[in-house]
Order: sequence, then C-alpha cells, then structure tokens
Amino acid sequence: MEKETNQDSPIVRLFRYTKPFRKELLIATLFSISNKLLDLAPPVLIGAAVDIVVRREDSVFAAFGITDLMDQIYVLGVITFIIWFGESLFEYLYKIRWRGLAQEIQHSLRLDCYSHLQDLELEYFEERQTGGLMAVLNNDINQLERFLDTGFNDLIQISTTVVAISGMFFVLSPEVALVGFIPIPLIIIFSIKYQKYLEKRYVRMRETVGIMNAKLSNNLTGISTIKSYTNQKLEINRISEASGKYKSSNIDVIKLSSAFSPLIRMIIVMGFLAMLIMGGQLTLNGEIEVAAYSVLIFLIQRLLWPLTRLGETFDLYQRAMASTARALDLLDTKTKIITGDKPVNGDHTKGEIVVKNVTFNYKSRAAVLQNLDFKIESGQTVGFVGATGAGKSTVLKLLLRFYDPSEGSVIFDGTDIREFKLNDYRKVIGFVPQDAFLIDGTIRENILYGDPDAKMDAVIHAAQIAEIYDFIEELPEGFDTLVGERGQKLSGGQRQRISIARAILKDPPVLIFDEATSSVDNETEAAIQRSLEKITLDRTTILIAHRLSTIKHADTIYVLDSGKIIEKGTHDELLEIDSYYRTLWNVQTGKKGN
Repeated sequence: MEKETNQDSPIVRLFRYTKPFRKELLIATLFSISNKLLDLAPPVLIGAAVDIVVRREDSVFAAFGITDLMDQIYVLGVITFIIWFGESLFEYLYKIRWRGLAQEIQHSLRLDCYSHLQDLELEYFEERQTGGLMAVLNNDINQLERFLDTGFNDLIQISTTVVAISGMFFVLSPEVALVGFIPIPLIIIFSIKYQKYLEKRYVRMRETVGIMNAKLSNNLTGISTIKSYTNQKLEINRISEASGKYKSSNIDVIKLSSAFSPLIRMIIVMGFLAMLIMGGQLTLNGEIEVAAYSVLIFLIQRLLWPLTRLGETFDLYQRAMASTARALDLLDTKTKIITGDKPVNGDHTKGEIVVKNVTFNYKSRAAVLQNLDFKIESGQTVGFVGATGAGKSTVLKLLLRFYDPSEGSVIFDGTDIREFKLNDYRKVIGFVPQDAFLIDGTIRENILYGDPDAKMDAVIHAAQIAEIYDFIEELPEGFDTLVGERGQKLSGGQRQRISIARAILKDPPVLIFDEATSSVDNETEAAIQRSLEKITLDRTTILIAHRLSTIKHADTIYVLDSGKIIEKGTHDELLEIDSYYRTLWNVQTGKKGN
C-alpha cells in the first residue's frame, strides 16, 4: 500500500494535524504557564517572610513604603491568598482545557482515520487484519488522548519551571545559579538519548498489541466454529502466546523506563548538594542575604525534583508518539481507487454495461480475468456461473469499482466508470452480497439502510416484495425487533431477505446479486426467486449464481472458467448443446450423463 514518505517525527506531524486547534492549544498553554508561575511563588513568599523577621523595618516591603512589621505581615498574607487563589483557578482552567482538547483531538483523529479508512480500496482490507485496524482506531488514539490529557501539560510546566527559576537564580546569585544548573544539561542529554533508546521498543509493543487484538477479534467472530470443534483450549493457547508477547514487550519497556527516575535522581542530588554547600558558605560570609539563601534552597528543590518525573512524562510521550505515528500513517495511506469528477444522474441512467478487454490480477497473483469482453443491455438480466475461482466475484468487484482493471475498461452508459464520481456511480447500483451485512439495530433500520429518508410505507412495500413482511409482523416488536450484532438473532435466509428488501428500497437502475441463494433452504430460495422476478423488471440485473435454478430465467448466461468466458446463451440454449453448463445443471438436478 502506498504511503507518503514522511521522515518527520511524530510530534511534528501531530503539531501539523492539530492546526485547527491552535487557538485552544495556545489558551491551554497560557493557563499551564500561569499556574506554574504562581506555583513557584511560595518559596519567594517564604523568603519574604524570613526577610521580615531578619531585617525587620529594612525588609523588601520597606522599599514600597510599608515599614510597620504587622502591616508587612498582613500584606504578605493578602499576597499569599491571591497567589494561592490564582494558582487554584489556573489549575482548574488548564485541566478542563487540556482534558477537553484531548477529547476533541482524539475524537477528530478517530473520525478522520475511520473516514479515510472507508475511502480506501478493498485490497487494503484484504491485506490487513481487522483487529490490527481496531487497535489503531481505539487503543492507539486513546494512548494519544492520555498524553494530551496530562503529559503535554507536564512538559510545558517543567519548561516553565526551568526558565522562571533560572531567571530568579541569576538575579539572586549568578555564582550559585551556575553551580546549581550543572546537572540540567546532563539531565536533558541523558533523557533524550535514553528515550531514543526506548523508542523502537515502544513501536514493537504497539505492533504486538495490534496482533493480539487481531486474534481476539477473529476468535470472537468465529466463536461458534471454535465451540463446535471444541477447540477452546487451543484458542486459549493461541491468545496466551499473543498476549505473552505483548506482556514481554511491555515488561521490557517497563524495566528500562522505570530505571530512568532513579538515575536522574542521582544526577539531581549532585546539583542540590553543590547549591546547598556553596550557597551556605556565601551566606555565612555575608555575601548572600539569609532570605535569598532560603529562596535559593526552596527553588532548587522546585527546579530539580520535578525533573525526576521526566521519566514518567517521557514514558507517556513515547507511548503516545508510537501510537500517533500508527494513526497518522493510516491517514497518510493513499487510496488507489481515485474518484472521477463526472456526476451520475440516477433519473437518466440506462444501466448499459460494457466490459472491454479486461484483464485483472490480484497483488502477487496470476491473472484472474483474461481479456474479458461482454455487454449487458439496459434492462437485461444476466447470470454468471462457473466453478469456484473462475472469476465470478471478481467481475462484480470490478463492476462496483472495488478494484480497477489491470488492463481494459468497464463502460457504463458509454462512459468509463473511472471518470464518474465514485459515490454517484455506486448510488445507482444495488448490491446484495452473499454474506448479508446487517447493522446492530432494528429490522426497520436495516431496511432503511438502502434509503435512510424513505417513508414507512416504502419500507413495508420493500419487505413485502422480499417476502419477509409476514415474518416481521409475527415478531412481538415487528419492524422494531433488534437483529443483534451482524444479524445473529436471525437465520441466514431471513438476513438475506432483509438485505434484498434494503436493495429494493434503494430502487437503483442496476441490481447485483452475489450468490444470493447459495446458503439458504429450498423454501427461502423459492421466495427469493419470486422476489427476483418482481424486482428485475425494467432494470439491469446481474446474478452470480451457484444454484443454477436462480438464473435459468436470465436473458443471457455467461459461463466462466479460469477468468475467461467459455460459453454464453440462454438456459435452454446451453442445455441443447454439449456444454459445461449442461454438465453443471445435470449435477445439480440429479440427472445422469450430459
């Protein structure tokens, strides 16, 4: 699958993605900075209190005309209250801003990823596991949300702490400041190198969780098969193996990331001791005021000790960036099926289809269709038959433009379908797949899937033509009956007839049925055939059939073998000659010989 070559780091790509949120990000950042600046004020207030006690009438407040000691204490108390109130207010504001932003960005990214995923060609999904894509849409984007919720604020506040305290240090005592700041470059360099070392391990960890989710998703989908073969223990072992790999990769990361804070703390204590000893010596020598020394001691703790949390913050950052890269890689994936710009007017669609010199092969496989040529007249019903692997379903995928031909073209009403707006083109086609897809909702909602704006009378009419109406009316909840996930509360035949009702409600000029009766009983097959007789009138209809009885009334039947049309004609015409079709018919009807 093609991707944009993007060598930028995940944080740069994330910054570009969040452009619509820049204003909110700026406001949240200002709230975080304001909170941290006020949070750094208490050591200064303590220094001011010490200054009042030690220097009394000569304290810093005297410079503002406040000479009475109790007045100085009162003013200090008022300032303290204002600072603490402001700190609490800005903490509340930055928390709701960052948490709100985290929700907005994750919501936007998830929708963008899912929307882009829907636009990708069928080949993309056939080459990937559903569970892996679910891991990106769910786990990875949630990981980014956790970082935006707390980690981004932590980085801003640590940066604010370093800048603000640096300025105060150099005002109070440049000599002591230089000594106290010696560990900071070491911490930054060590942090960057250490996290780079961890980066590949985080990527590997996200890959293992994707594999595990894929296996879980696959097993939950096929739970009936697992139970019927009593292979629960086998599947537990398979999941245990996948979960074990995720656990091992996670433990590997945990061991390394957990060592970060203790190592940083040992570097920090060197700076703290240097500040303590050198500052104390200068204070004893009278070169620094006692109040200034008090402020320095408190501030160095405010500066250095929060750096021990860098390990947790960087850990959260690396997890988020590994996840962000996977989500943005999905967004960067280019689709191979490019929409045209020519509109399709459903009211003026005739439904004539010409397949001209079409050759097609799936990725890394030999040609499935070879120089295929046929024409379907407007309003005609045609059937395609052939052995498994003959290319029947591939023809449908090309007609629906799930794939484009490797060579040749598909012409619809005189225009190559690649020139049409993709959604416009597909709107004039009704598709009933072999495996009917039902949404986890009511019967009414599933039929309305064909035309969400249709009235209830049209829904009932579609259900009647599909011969599912009587069954629906017998249900306690009628059309409001829930069908369950993928329609599991209904039989295969009931699901298929609801799928047909959906296509009838859409009322398209072209109808495509992919083996609509292959997995139903005889009674349901008869019902579906009666429905087909009604809905194929005055519209182009294409039938892929395993059961030949479904297509015996077709205007033309094409017999495929190894991607080529080997026979064509009506049901009666093909039975009159020594044909492959006649052999298939005799097998299905129990007749002997040709």
